Amino acid sequence: MGAHEIRVRLGWVSRQRAYQITSRADFPTPVADLAQGKVWLTEDVEAWMKIHRRDVDEPGE
Repeated sequence: MGAHEIRVRLGWVSRQRAYQITSRADFPTPVADLAQGKVWLTEDVEAWMKIHRRDVDEPGE
């Protein structure tokens, strides 16, 4: 899953917000860093979202 798919799954957050979220220490580590961008395992991102979804929605995060 790339950054665009993560943006969609998080409710069409901005690119900047997606970068903030994927840069968090508790966000899954990317499995690859390609010329087009980083790639994460879908299962890892979905598992993270189940745990942190409310945190993502809180302003100031």
